[in-house]
Amino acid sequence: LQMIIEPTSPKLLPDPLKEPYYQPPYTLVIELTDVLLHPEWSLVTGWRFKKRPGIDALLQQLAPLYEIVVFTSETGMTAFPLIDSIDPHGFISYRLFRDATRYMDGHHVKVGARRGRDPSQTPSKDPPQGLVGFWGGLEGMMKGMRISRWVGELEEEEEVVFLLCPPAIALSGVEDVRPVLENYSGEPDPLAAFQRRRSQLQEQEEQQAQSRKAPAGPFLGALAGRFWRRSKQQ
Repeated sequence: LQMIIEPTSPKLLPDPLKEPYYQPPYTLVIELTDVLLHPEWSLVTGWRFKKRPGIDALLQQLAPLYEIVVFTSETGMTAFPLIDSIDPHGFISYRLFRDATRYMDGHHVKVGARRGRDPSQTPSKDPPQGLVGFWGGLEGMMKGMRISRWVGELEEEEEVVFLLCPPAIALSGVEDVRPVLENYSGEPDPLAAFQRRRSQLQEQEEQQAQSRKAPAGPFLGALAGRFWRRSKQQ
């Protein structure tokens, strides 16, 4: 019974790489279902999986910044070929499946404390049971940022915000990601709040550039350097 309830291994990830090998400064934990892929079923086709637009470019962009871990409550038999299909170039570092979860109250719970990574350097995107998802929210970790499940529909503005958030966190160089995520946990719509602050910073950069009579610098760099100022002051 204990083998069914508890993860099969007390340590889910190997130790971080040491020099001369490169260990990315952050570890990004991503759920597969309704974040990277959306399952759809019909009588004609059976189960089919829709890939989220922009995932190929996102994984390529994040690979130098993050150790990317897909942690899903799906079984390995189901999830392994799906991950292969969305990541043919091997940007995802590790894959954790249902046998790495803890079974509690009828649900498979991801246990952050067993991953062997510093939670201060580990943002995650994980929609649990219900209508909303989390960035963070693993047991023993952080409060997290609520995001809507992706249900296979393309909302261009929402997708842009979704794709910008992880790079912005990494490029900010923040030492502890938990206050950053908690900063948005009280927002009724964190992605909308991210977009609002992003637009405000862009306007400020344009105004400063006009006052200097010089073109604005790269916006994402400005976003990374200033976007989390509020959380650092907390």
